[in-house]
Amino acid sequence: MQTLRLIIQLLDRNTSERNISRQLHISRNTVKFYRERLQQRVYSYKQLQGLDDELLSEIVYADLPSTQDEDERKQDFRQRVPYFLSELERTGMTRQLLWEEYINQHPDGYRYSQFCHHLHELGKVLQPSFHARYNAGELMMIDFAGTSMYYVDRPTGEQINCPVLICVLSFSNYTYVEALPNGRLPALIAALNNCLRYFKGAPLSLKTDNMRQVVQKSNRYEPTFTELIQQWALHNNIALVATRPGKPKDKAPVEGHVKISYQRIYAPLRDQVFFSIQELNEGIRRQLEVHNNKNFQGKSYSRLWQFSQQEQHLLQTLPDQPFMIKHSTSAKVQKNYHVTLGEDWHHYSVPFHHIGKQVTIIYDQQTVEIYLNHHRITVHKRFFNEHGYTTLKEHMPENHHAYQQQKGWDSDYFLRQALQVGPATRSYIEGVLKGRQFTEQTFNSCRGILRLGSIYGKERLEAACHRATHAGSYSYKTLSNILANNLDKAPDIAQTTLFQTPDHDNIRGAAAYE
Repeated sequence: MQTLRLIIQLLDRNTSERNISRQLHISRNTVKFYRERLQQRVYSYKQLQGLDDELLSEIVYADLPSTQDEDERKQDFRQRVPYFLSELERTGMTRQLLWEEYINQHPDGYRYSQFCHHLHELGKVLQPSFHARYNAGELMMIDFAGTSMYYVDRPTGEQINCPVLICVLSFSNYTYVEALPNGRLPALIAALNNCLRYFKGAPLSLKTDNMRQVVQKSNRYEPTFTELIQQWALHNNIALVATRPGKPKDKAPVEGHVKISYQRIYAPLRDQVFFSIQELNEGIRRQLEVHNNKNFQGKSYSRLWQFSQQEQHLLQTLPDQPFMIKHSTSAKVQKNYHVTLGEDWHHYSVPFHHIGKQVTIIYDQQTVEIYLNHHRITVHKRFFNEHGYTTLKEHMPENHHAYQQQKGWDSDYFLRQALQVGPATRSYIEGVLKGRQFTEQTFNSCRGILRLGSIYGKERLEAACHRATHAGSYSYKTLSNILANNLDKAPDIAQTTLFQTPDHDNIRGAAAYE
């Protein structure tokens, strides 16, 4: 409209079309088009300059064919867009399938690329996004990532999957991420306690989707929360809020940060192997610091800066002690002087002289306390690996301490001991260690082989290992038989015949099968 008004102003001054074109940097045809349109009206140039934009636009563009006129094909497509969008929300439906259905009904319709383009453009109009504003210190949103992370259990080599919790302060987008031992409510509450300590304060409210750990009964207006999460919220003076069922955009900030976590935490850690959940969370924390210190895209400040400068001082002060869930159960001390915590199926030791007694186990996310007649007899750090054993040396009888020493054995230990005998013994022990899927299963064999050196002497053990290595047989029994039968003293020629079937008349030749 500004250009149009300049054209009217110059025409009122009797400026030629050529000069108007040169001054305004537009084509002469454009100037000619507007001059002819304006001359058809009853208004003078002075009167046109006094009109507002809306009225001037109606005068100039009246009776012109609209540039927005659509052909019948696009009009038909526009009417179908709501149906297309609703169908795409159904499980398994894709744009390719929609297009195939569309083109079967309308062979003259859009090809696939144009179909996707128009669906995208028209869908933006029918599904606009709302930019929500949040107040500092007011709201924290939480969600579980769709993909878990894992660590490797050293003794078994088992891959332990861990759900990942993501918490976001909606005003500053300051983020906290933690891998949990499991997805149950006690683990969630422990992670939320860690989150509040990381933020150094508590927001006024917490919003989550209708996850079963938090919401006992979903409802659009009055959801029912589980009793334990309500106790945690009261302890920290936090109000609980749940999203509408099936409306993930109600917590859009944390939904977006799930995707960002895949890019900035999962991806950088993808090739690292962790051997405990503590190591895993240390790796997550390092990448989390990088994420929070990284500037927002297109902005000169980071999440950490916005949090520390504008939000942290508005968070509520945390209670002196974090909320802690205490559970109680009873158990009988088994003959192996351990009790079983049924929730995790993990076994914890007690002093062996309490075998057969009934004890009480008080436990939370961090510790396991064991009481006998209201007197605490031991305390352990809690572990979550099923069927695992946590044993303290002082709980064992004297004759079991040797077994406990075995826990410190590893491949390097046996290789060092074998090298003291000789290089053949070391090579043989290395073959034994590689003979089983789990190296720990070979430790007793290695122990027995080394003991043969104290029975027969290191020189004979070295010679026996030399012979057995040539035969490719790696076991304690092989060496024991060689030494018991003095085969280690046989001439060198026996090396090639020791493990071969001797020639005799009862062997069939090729002629027997003609």
